[in-house]
Amino acid sequence: MKVLVFSCRPYDTEFLLRANQGKHQLDCVEARLELHTAVLARGYPAVCLFVEDLANAEIVETLSGNGTRLIVLRSTGFNNVDLEAADRLGMTVMRVSRYSPYAVAEFAVGMIIALNRKLHRAYNRVREGNFRLDSLVGFDLNGKTVGIVGTGNIGRVVARILKGFGCTLLGYDVTEDAECKNLGVRYLSFREVLEWSDIVTLHIPLTPDTHRMINGETIGLMKKGAMLINTSRGALVDTEAVIASLKSGQLGSVGLDVYEEESHFYFKDLSEEIIPDDVLSRLLTIPNVLITGHQAFFTAEAMAQISQTTISNIDDYVEGRTNENVLTKELVRAS
Repeated sequence: MKVLVFSCRPYDTEFLLRANQGKHQLDCVEARLELHTAVLARGYPAVCLFVEDLANAEIVETLSGNGTRLIVLRSTGFNNVDLEAADRLGMTVMRVSRYSPYAVAEFAVGMIIALNRKLHRAYNRVREGNFRLDSLVGFDLNGKTVGIVGTGNIGRVVARILKGFGCTLLGYDVTEDAECKNLGVRYLSFREVLEWSDIVTLHIPLTPDTHRMINGETIGLMKKGAMLINTSRGALVDTEAVIASLKSGQLGSVGLDVYEEESHFYFKDLSEEIIPDDVLSRLLTIPNVLITGHQAFFTAEAMAQISQTTISNIDDYVEGRTNENVLTKELVRAS
């Protein structure tokens, strides 16, 4: 099958070609899918998208008009695709419903440790020959209460890891996970998790119901000085409210691997430019904030699994088979 792969970096090409083994024609472009780049897909029956690619109704209609019948995602989330439009036009949308949960879970715990022990600040100090410990005091994770918002595949691994640190674990999810309960996770309401946790880590998909679930009001419920970690989707968090809460001291520290306006900046080298986003620029100046560029998923194991599943999805589509990664009409309505 002839597939145009958008937002394709050298590492994407490496893993995709290794998984493909010459079965499909994969044409890779670094361009992000937007309305003005949708024309590149003319004559391609399939396109492959990443999280920063935009496939709203107008773009989906453009793709369909140019002959595209399959949208295959290199991600679990699908909030960047208008599923109603795709369904109406008879297009198939497939995703990577699961890949190594350890990649994101371990990264989230790494952010907790780095922020707590101020490793990012200590590294920069020592590089400049400053070995003083002033302002680098942290706390023992042992005995601290961590709220895990979303206890699916990733949240479950986070619970396993933090159990080893001796943390008290609270959970919030629409479905209670049996393994998490066996690990000692106590399920509470979202409000209660925020109120009781020293650290809150988000592992939940972006839906209309979860959009900006962390906002001025909900941050106000949290313990003063609490830590917030987001490795899920940027729009779960109202970033301006986070900045205000950091300035007031309501939030003690924040780790963000995702940002609600990240599609304009992430996966690009902007080191020689002035970042025009005042909110992101302000975040980058705050010492108790750790920002990374949507990196949590990025391990060799996860990339191999994402690429293999992507190729398998294309295989199944070509052979007329369905699988768990097809976004059904039920999921279209649920989204």
